[in-house]
Amino acid sequence: MKKLFFVFTLIIVSCSSSKFDKVNGVSFVSSREEVSQHHIDPVLNVQANYAAIMPFGFIRDLNSPELVFDSDKQWFGETREGAKQYIQKLHQNGVSVMVKPQIWISGGKFTGNMSMPTAGDWDKLEASYEKFILLYAALAEETQSDIFCIGTELKSFINNRPEFWSNLILKVKRIYNGQLTYAANWDEYAKTPFWSQLDYIGVNAYFPLCEEENPTIETLSEGWQPWKTDIQKLAAQEDKPVLFTEFGYRSMDFTGKKPWLVDRNRADVNLRAQADATQVIFDEFWNENWFAGGFVWKWFMKHDQVGGHGDNRFTPQNKPAESVIRKQYAQEKKARLKGR
Repeated sequence: MKKLFFVFTLIIVSCSSSKFDKVNGVSFVSSREEVSQHHIDPVLNVQANYAAIMPFGFIRDLNSPELVFDSDKQWFGETREGAKQYIQKLHQNGVSVMVKPQIWISGGKFTGNMSMPTAGDWDKLEASYEKFILLYAALAEETQSDIFCIGTELKSFINNRPEFWSNLILKVKRIYNGQLTYAANWDEYAKTPFWSQLDYIGVNAYFPLCEEENPTIETLSEGWQPWKTDIQKLAAQEDKPVLFTEFGYRSMDFTGKKPWLVDRNRADVNLRAQADATQVIFDEFWNENWFAGGFVWKWFMKHDQVGGHGDNRFTPQNKPAESVIRKQYAQEKKARLKGR
């Protein structure tokens, strides 16, 4: 009996320490129109095995409790009907899906700063947000999507109303049977209180890495080390894998300084910096057993009309960074097929 127990223990240890298949994903941006095969082909061409589908809810201001969602005034891809059509088309092509409903605040204000002026307003926001999330949790279950994300970058909401979030997770689990995460901003993930209730520690990985205008691979790698140490410690503490619910870089000078910038600045295009920063994130994380993979920010449907050599925005499409992603994802796919 002791011998059998010893063998069984070895099997458990071996499985728990083995390297699992990575999420090699893209953040698939919603559009006005239905998705067609020619929109999916570039996703397949970059060898992605996952896509994040992102239906949206809209709020007028940082202190407004009214969340508008699944409205006929929204773009098709931002609604339940559109999200379902996107998911089904991706599934038909063998691409797994994370359903990731998000909030957009008028003027692009940061969702992490959202805060209600009164307890009554918090109650209204909670009621509306719960309906929003449960609607899409039900869609995730209906479509058998692999991962559901319960929120994105909502630090103040979570800090002010932690009990709501714990209860919301329980309600989601009654509806949805897949894996759960939350997309915490890079500066909030360490204090997110409910990781024990989820399957992945979700991080939007816009960590500042360096101040250089044109950083080298060595500089970018060095900049990751303190952040990587902290991320790994939390993974061990929570005994959960880390998933980069978003990762990516602007194709511009100083790309490692404030990677979260979404403004319309006219900083000089720097395609090499974006490609190098993308390569470094693969080098630093994709071979770690505690790391589950991630979703590139961001990927537009009309591949031939976006990105390119004159664009300093996030998308890697039609830039050197796209080749970096394709190479990495292709290596992962090849390893999976070999039965890693």
